[in-house]
Amino acid sequence: MKRWRWVLPLLLPSLSLELAVEVARITAFAVLKCRRIASTPLYKTAVVATVTFCCHGPNSMSFHSIIHRPSSPFNLALQIRFLRGYSLLRDPQYNKGLAFTEKERDAHYLCGLLPPTVITQQLQEKKLMKSIREYQVPLQKYMAMMDLQACIQLIILIFKQHHICLELFEGMKNLLERNERLFYKLLIDNVEELLPVVYTPTVGEACQKYGSIFRRPQGLYISLKEKGKILEVLKNWPERSIQVIVVTDGERILGLGDLGCQCLPVTIDVGTNNEKLLNDEFYIGLRQKRATGKEYYDLLHEFMCAVKQNYGEKVLVQFEDFANHNAFELLAKYGTTHLVFNDDIQGTASVVLAGVVAALKLIGGILADHTFLFLGAGELGCVISSLSCYQAGTGIAELIALEMSKQTKAPIEESRKKIWLVDSKGLIVSSRKNSLQHFKKPWAHDHEPLNNLLDAVKVIKPTVLIGSSGVGRTFTKEVVQAMTANNEKPLIMALSNPTSQSECTAEEAYQWSEGRAIFASGSPFDPVEYKGKVYVPGQANNAYIFPGFGLGLVISGTIRVHDDMLLAASEALAKQVTDENYNKGLIYPPFTDIRKISANIAANVAAKAYELGLATRLPRPADLVKYAESCMYSPVYRNYR
Repeated sequence: MKRWRWVLPLLLPSLSLELAVEVARITAFAVLKCRRIASTPLYKTAVVATVTFCCHGPNSMSFHSIIHRPSSPFNLALQIRFLRGYSLLRDPQYNKGLAFTEKERDAHYLCGLLPPTVITQQLQEKKLMKSIREYQVPLQKYMAMMDLQACIQLIILIFKQHHICLELFEGMKNLLERNERLFYKLLIDNVEELLPVVYTPTVGEACQKYGSIFRRPQGLYISLKEKGKILEVLKNWPERSIQVIVVTDGERILGLGDLGCQCLPVTIDVGTNNEKLLNDEFYIGLRQKRATGKEYYDLLHEFMCAVKQNYGEKVLVQFEDFANHNAFELLAKYGTTHLVFNDDIQGTASVVLAGVVAALKLIGGILADHTFLFLGAGELGCVISSLSCYQAGTGIAELIALEMSKQTKAPIEESRKKIWLVDSKGLIVSSRKNSLQHFKKPWAHDHEPLNNLLDAVKVIKPTVLIGSSGVGRTFTKEVVQAMTANNEKPLIMALSNPTSQSECTAEEAYQWSEGRAIFASGSPFDPVEYKGKVYVPGQANNAYIFPGFGLGLVISGTIRVHDDMLLAASEALAKQVTDENYNKGLIYPPFTDIRKISANIAANVAAKAYELGLATRLPRPADLVKYAESCMYSPVYRNYR
């Protein structure tokens, strides 16, 4: 079989179409093994757009299952056979638009279907960026990007008894042309400018208005109507091999609340309690109140079991934007049986810990030398500050305590004593234990009660102030000045999103601290000029962590996520901050280096997986950084012939 696979490209042009199809059917599974890992540094965006699943049975394969693989001699022969003319121009992965050379146009029956000019991918990119920059409204830029990238499944090829049947989806002539490689090249080369368009903050508005701007389905939708047949639903997707699934139930999209089905693939649609959506004629989800309790968890359990049955235990399931109570429960339940990761919980913790570790070069000392004060210890705040106490993943405070314990070799209980929390009733202290929710109790230390944040700052004298309250302008001028009175260089992190809910702005932090604060936020802020010096605020953006973290899990064949992997990701990110960045007051590296950053994070995570005995991809690559880079998706056009 192996030798025939390599001879096929030489024979295929002279074979009949029937014979070519039969050979393709017989050897398809061998071809599937040739696929390399295709992971962009912003893999979340990629997965959201193209979450891939297999179709029914070994004898029924999609066109994508056979054609859409990295180039091999066999694949190239099939491309030449099946992708030509308008089919090639409309294909999700192989269209190059005006970048097709004259030779390629002639070989693939494109002559006359395109204007005569041949342009480079670089010129296409330049033209598109010019068009995108002409839009004044961020949501318009987002929609322009999605038009370029949106999933368009135009052709389904069914192999059956030596014959093929081409089924075009209804209305396909109305679908827009898509150029996947140009989309990702545009994003990679202009990531700092475009990330706020395709990710936070613009994606929040896109989610809120998703029903109105919906044009074509992207990803997979699983609702209560599919209960009992989720495995069959998974098999409806035309791709066979996947490494990552991003799944949401839409209840807490970006902190915007319950958006029901207006969210990210894979969508678990259990209804919505959002009355505005239920009354919106354009809403595309189930029109019923959100399911809870046993009905909800039974559906999620069936989904998780079906995923494992269909794709094995090495597929990564990333929980995205679940409400806190469900996020904790799911992470606790499936963390020991599946490869699962919650970006809102674990990703946030890891990226903030990285900023704190990096900031030590500016504020001095080690973690154990510092005192941390968190604002926000309610259920929302505990997403940021105390998640492992809920017996589900780790939050920032717990991850800081773990790293502190690792550095000092002290018990984690001792490390927790350096971390204080303030909730709506004031400082969390031991005298309040009887009335505290159980996930707050490990953070209740012996101290007199303090009623507000300002009093806590004055008495506790923290060196690091972290906001996760979800309430804007809670880091008042008095609070920032109190931090400055206690510290030469106070570290202030205002993490709440969106910008309107940030605990303070970058300008306020720098002005009120007289330029002494080291500032980072969850939302992006422009550079600030104060007394002739320009300060560049850092952004604790999860996009620093989850791409490299996911890639590290995939390239090592990891079967479970361990807390030490999160520490490894944080340490790798902190090491990417250069002296030039520090001179600007930055505690995070620039996003222009995201591919390099992600490769280093992936290597560190993979190394930890091998160290813990959780990696299954053997032998271990000698150079994990180079291996991670080699597994990343390259958006450069390929020559077809």
